[in-house]
Amino acid sequence: MHGAHPALTACRFAGMELRNRFALASMTRVSATEDGRAVPEMAEYYETFAEGGFGLLITEGTYTDTAFSQGYLHQPGIADEAQAAAWRPVVDRVHAAGARVVLQLMHAGAVAQANRFRDRTVGPSAVRPLGEQLTKYRGSGRWPVPLEMTRRQIAEAVQAFAAAAARARDAGFDGVEIHAANGYLLDQFLTPYTNLRTDEYGGGAEGRSRLVREVTAEVKGATGPGFTVGVRFSHGKVNNPSWRWPGGDAEARAVFTAAAAAGADYLHLAGRGRDWSPHGPTFPGLARAVTGLPVIANGGLHQDAVARRILDERHADVLAIGRAALANPDLPRRVAAGTVRTPFDPRLIEPLATLANARSHANA
Repeated sequence: MHGAHPALTACRFAGMELRNRFALASMTRVSATEDGRAVPEMAEYYETFAEGGFGLLITEGTYTDTAFSQGYLHQPGIADEAQAAAWRPVVDRVHAAGARVVLQLMHAGAVAQANRFRDRTVGPSAVRPLGEQLTKYRGSGRWPVPLEMTRRQIAEAVQAFAAAAARARDAGFDGVEIHAANGYLLDQFLTPYTNLRTDEYGGGAEGRSRLVREVTAEVKGATGPGFTVGVRFSHGKVNNPSWRWPGGDAEARAVFTAAAAAGADYLHLAGRGRDWSPHGPTFPGLARAVTGLPVIANGGLHQDAVARRILDERHADVLAIGRAALANPDLPRRVAAGTVRTPFDPRLIEPLATLANARSHANA
């Protein structure tokens, strides 16, 4: 035996007191109302993980405006007061069960599959996204070619992130997480093959990370002290999972430093199971070393040996668990008790990644 799992220890993370270092990873569930309001089933869903012992919950990506940010049918939003009010029961039930919760703020950009406000998509440049739309989120066929965003549209998107964050604070969330990962808008600006701009938002890593800096700074300014603001980054994308940052560690350092300098309270680094080599540096470890900020690591961390290494060697402070949490909403309690865990069943997110689909297979 290796002794108590290091993720079971309480900690102060980015201004939040957490009962342990297990976080629920953000996972798209496309189960809100058509007009983007959280529903009672979502409150029950998040409450289940809080009651199961998770210290921190990160919500699914939530759209920020009534322009181009929505990515999926039945995606929740926080673009107006009605949507914000619908999140309050979620927050209240999570808090009552002893967990903290941050809202992930997302702009889909060029990989939007459905948007009830606009019939076109936007991105840093008019480049068609790779691959095809995601059927588990009700998409089909090739992605459309996006419109290249104007400076005015960029400024409007930045302000919408800030306004959405303020609504999240007023709804009782402990913080927000800016989604700059997985191929969505901010990641599209970071990526050379989707960002062909020649203005201040393009070119080298400094220009491509400008939007992340602006969004982070405006969100911090809009929410004030005592409210946690994180930023999520990844190599891979929903439509290009094997992508790696071409500039390697040097590019990563520039991007991480940009977010930290703009006021981020933590960084969330998403990877895959094979990103964790037995020895040597890791993506989260680099972020922690470069910025000094607390870090969440995500990807394959349901494996005890990997999870212990990431925490014991201080590559990260918190472990975000995704699919293994869907299969085991009480994962922290199972780890503490040493009980057997249920293997992940792909049918929980196929053919649709909805709560109704997951319930039908969980009860089968």
